[in-house]
Amino acid sequence: MNILSIQSHVAYGHVGNAAAVFPLQRIGVEVWPVNTVQFSNHTGYGAWTGTVFGADHIREVVKGIEDRGVFSSCDGVLSGYMGSAEIGEAILDAVVRVKRANPAARYCCDPVIGDVDSGVYVREDIPDFMRIKALAMADVATPNQFELGLLSGLDTGIMEGLRAAMDWLHALGIGSLLVTSVQTDETPDNTIEMVASGRDGTFCLRTPLLPLNVNGAGDAIAALFFAHVLGGLSIADALAKAGSSIFGVLRATSEHGSREIMLVEAQEEFVAPSMLFEPVKLG
Repeated sequence: MNILSIQSHVAYGHVGNAAAVFPLQRIGVEVWPVNTVQFSNHTGYGAWTGTVFGADHIREVVKGIEDRGVFSSCDGVLSGYMGSAEIGEAILDAVVRVKRANPAARYCCDPVIGDVDSGVYVREDIPDFMRIKALAMADVATPNQFELGLLSGLDTGIMEGLRAAMDWLHALGIGSLLVTSVQTDETPDNTIEMVASGRDGTFCLRTPLLPLNVNGAGDAIAALFFAHVLGGLSIADALAKAGSSIFGVLRATSEHGSREIMLVEAQEEFVAPSMLFEPVKLG
């Protein structure tokens, strides 16, 4: 399996491609990373160095890959943080080029906009770009609960609203969905949920809520879920495997008190999760 992953990148730590590429490689996926930024570390530290690459740079790198004649063997395109609408347009152009070479390829949009703790942390044109253009082209989407509520305009803090927002995404033509960091009126204390939906139905995976303040877990689970869906797993099985893997990594991160998710140290979790959580089908 080959995935073109167009995301941000950091030298130290794990967000964007630095969180997505290694887990994919560890489960046997060939990844072609195209970096939209090169930073020293993620911006959550409050200080960083590096460069944001322009849309022309991304188009140039993508064109170079295309010139190798390999897009016909590309199974999917994964996108995450988009620094501007212009970068977003370059990413969608890459999706068009891949699908032209391989009509069976699928596009996974992780609509990175913000989260409940920090609010919106992207440029003001990004939410509309995600809503109007990126998600309209996506086959798979992996928003967190905050992003889903912002994009849909619905109250995702209640399960009824969350389900309605997921139906809105399905109506756009998105076949497979994963919503992360879910806590609704039905979520028990000290737990957190993920909800996935597709042709097989809608499923909820519940895990213990760990005392963590880390970045990059969403990037890693989006990549894993997408790969498992591309690999032919059912929505429930893709949710179970990706969610259990990330919980194992986060548990190891919590036990060691690490500021960065421990992708390398806990890498066996991607292949064989130490705890396998079973999703529950929602009626």
